Amino acid sequence: MIPHSPEGLRTKPTFLERFMKGMLASCAGLSILTTAGIVVVLVYESVALLQEVPFWRFLADTQWTPLFAEKHFGIWPLVCGTFLTTAIALFVAVPLGLLAATFLSEFAAERSRRIVKPVMELLAGIPTIVYGYFALTFVTPVLQNVIPGLASFNALSPGIVMGIMIFPIIASLSEDSLYAVPASLREAALALGASRLATVLRVVIPTAFSGVTAAVVLGFSRAIGETMIVAIAAGQQPRFTLDPRVPIETMTAYIVQVSLGDTPTGTLEYRTIFAVGLLLFLFTLAMNLVGIRLRRQIVPGTL
Repeated sequence: MIPHSPEGLRTKPTFLERFMKGMLASCAGLSILTTAGIVVVLVYESVALLQEVPFWRFLADTQWTPLFAEKHFGIWPLVCGTFLTTAIALFVAVPLGLLAATFLSEFAAERSRRIVKPVMELLAGIPTIVYGYFALTFVTPVLQNVIPGLASFNALSPGIVMGIMIFPIIASLSEDSLYAVPASLREAALALGASRLATVLRVVIPTAFSGVTAAVVLGFSRAIGETMIVAIAAGQQPRFTLDPRVPIETMTAYIVQVSLGDTPTGTLEYRTIFAVGLLLFLFTLAMNLVGIRLRRQIVPGTL
């Protein structure tokens, strides 16, 4: 008898299918447990720190010197340094990445696309410490010839180099999203009399907005979590400033500074890195939630 419902076509899962299903579920569960473990460690150590340092001192003070004899715990210098370099990186990477993605997806020949895209993605494979020394020994001297008052360690140089580093991430993911837009949408817009550029700006990019947003969010997360470039070229001097010409320190650079081994484990100074790490985690989480919100507003039903 021929079954009349899809359920009738189902067969009993084989051992291999059950095994693979269990493996995939275990991998998914492991990622959740890993994230939960990170959050628990950060929260536990941060609470232990807040029992000795009032929370208002993090918000009210504008100096960050927990490793000095006269201790200050104002988090704002690290926050300013982090967002200053990240903003510079996004200012460089987002326009260049979107322009490159649009060219490769809409205007470049297929052969050029197959050649240019892998070459562009090679930038993402360069070690970040190489980028750091490139920022310190090449970009900074060049900028000093153009910008008066630019210090040897500054926020501008590592910010620009971070933008170069995340450029292929934004460009590649955005290009994949633009390239995946159905050709029928382009043809319909052209048939209605729209120009090639108008089709790209008003049809292709809005349709691929969810993927473009994901690319920018990933680039932001990559930039805000970057360590070696800012540790080498930014100067590791926490300042409450938005001047990109002076030395600054980011949250990741401070974590590296304390984690070198000179600070004893379990001390007040050591626990500050967990509070900084928790704040960095919350910033990244908030940016991802904003990206998800934007995707749902443009493309209803997008998860």
